[in-house]
Amino acid sequence: MSPASPASWTEANQQYLAAMLGRVRRLLEARLEASGGPSDALPVEDAPLPEGLQPPPALEILARLFQLSAFERDLLLLCAGVELDTHFGPLLASLHGDPARTSPTFSLALAALPEAHWNALAPSAPLRHWRLVELGAGGVVTQCPLRIDERILHFLTGITHLDERLTGYVAALPGLAAELVPSQGAIADQIVTAWRPGAWGVQPPVVELVGSDAAAHRAIAVTVSARLNLNLYVMQAAAVPANVVEMESLRRLWEREALLSGNALLLDCEQVESGEPGLAPAVGRWIEGQSTPLILSGRERLPARRPVVTFEVSKPSTSEQRQLWQAALGAEPAASLNGRLEGILAHFNLDAATITLVAAEALTQAPASPQALADALWKGCTDHSRPGMNELAQYIRPLATWDDLVLPEARLQTLHEIGMHVRQRMKVYETWGFAARSTRGLGISALFSGVSGTGKTMAAEVLANELRLELYRIDLSQVVSKYIGETEKNLRRVFDAAEEGGSILLFDEADALFGKRSEVKDSHDRYANVEISYLLQRMEAYRGLAILTTNLKENLDQAFMRRIRFVVHFPFPDAAQRAEIWRRVFPTQTPTAGLDVGKLARLNIPGGNIRNIALYAAFLAADAGGPVRMSHLQRAARVEFAKLERPFNETELGGRE
Repeated sequence: MSPASPASWTEANQQYLAAMLGRVRRLLEARLEASGGPSDALPVEDAPLPEGLQPPPALEILARLFQLSAFERDLLLLCAGVELDTHFGPLLASLHGDPARTSPTFSLALAALPEAHWNALAPSAPLRHWRLVELGAGGVVTQCPLRIDERILHFLTGITHLDERLTGYVAALPGLAAELVPSQGAIADQIVTAWRPGAWGVQPPVVELVGSDAAAHRAIAVTVSARLNLNLYVMQAAAVPANVVEMESLRRLWEREALLSGNALLLDCEQVESGEPGLAPAVGRWIEGQSTPLILSGRERLPARRPVVTFEVSKPSTSEQRQLWQAALGAEPAASLNGRLEGILAHFNLDAATITLVAAEALTQAPASPQALADALWKGCTDHSRPGMNELAQYIRPLATWDDLVLPEARLQTLHEIGMHVRQRMKVYETWGFAARSTRGLGISALFSGVSGTGKTMAAEVLANELRLELYRIDLSQVVSKYIGETEKNLRRVFDAAEEGGSILLFDEADALFGKRSEVKDSHDRYANVEISYLLQRMEAYRGLAILTTNLKENLDQAFMRRIRFVVHFPFPDAAQRAEIWRRVFPTQTPTAGLDVGKLARLNIPGGNIRNIALYAAFLAADAGGPVRMSHLQRAARVEFAKLERPFNETELGGRE
């Protein structure tokens, strides 16, 4: 039988409801006329169901959903009649013998309605458990006035809307199926199979989507709901009340609404992982008691006290991202990019929605030239992947170039090779099949060691500049935590955010975090070693470049060192190297006069301190209104040596001028 049109169903539903209300009204009239005669002896029959009406009338749907007995159904109709039929008020007043008492009571229902049973008004019975009727104030339960819940009244009349008491807790998500890549579509297929009617018993299994791609979680949930004709709503975990009574009240309202309207709930558990006090237990209780379709979305699995079906949701694979780019750009623009698209795939790991957005923006900005289009795509990828990292690390704008580095040739060659590994990783890992052999050891990591000021951070800038990637310095004070498990959580957030844009991660003074693993003497030692092991795993899996800097290489654990692909030692510059640094330290626009590089090179300091002296001297010269002279550098050097708490021998620069 095909479903009725909305207009015809509404009309048929209202006619049926009016007929059933009329039946209950006749029962009341018969009770009043009988003056105390038993109501079940009165020959009053149910109204006939509309023939072939699909879906059935709302009253019948309600009775089936909440398993109402005939008496409970009639009691609900009795309460609805007061709201919908003006004859009910006077009738009830007459039966109560009090003009002011126009509301039904349980004792009156027991006397007037057939098939009455005492447990219909028990707290665990459907009418009160699902809050279909509400008890008014009064001392005796059987004499309390009864009132139908407003949402239930609207449902009976054919009006569908979200219960206003849920507003602010849940929000509707679009019901159209989203486009999923094959790997994510397979997950949606499995959830649909698990949730098909008849596939589960008393309650559907809770589904958990785990991973950093929150957009994919929503797309999967939307697709599943659309295929099963469910209305999807999203709720933030922070909205779950911590108070047990409040949470139970909210859950019952939601479950009732889900049954009435055919809803599924997507619970966003991102806040649970942030460690907000009391949130995890509240969410756990919500999950444990939920009996309607529920999807959990988070980065990691949540501990649950009931069976949960968990799916790891990854971003689209490299081949899937390639197809997404080609579809979003169109055949001709994508072909014109030649190998430039492979470079984007090598460095950026974006979801489907971001790829579509970046492609549309780039085509609008630079549709003509393939090079301009490639540049616009690169910039768009960088811009869209940057916000996640800005909250977690310090962005360093890479300005330094190879000309700014003064290092032994062997060290420079190693730095060039680091850049080469980053550029060619897609060809070696994907095209040449190394990634298919093993996922271990694919991360590109480097250790820069040497005393402060020898150029470690500058080298990271040079690599970021050459590779056109974002460079972020990780603030260890925000990563390392004294609380067990927090350091791993912070590291996970950093790596997850960096994965999207292939950012270069610079862990400055890394020996503070990645020192030698200690012998396990207590629980703190054990968890410290767990943190280091977690870091090693993430570095090996990270598809970008991670650079660690340390002043004390010997403080690093040897097990950690074995997993570092590149180790570059930045030596203290000798006199020749210091002279070369002095030649390059002033920009071409800076006026200088009479500078003696040979004398300046006598200052036994690394490049970082040389730059500080040059900058200080430039300010002195600018204030004096002339070029930078040796006298300015001498004064600036005196200040720098004082900071270092080292004696300054003025004769090294030729004495006082």
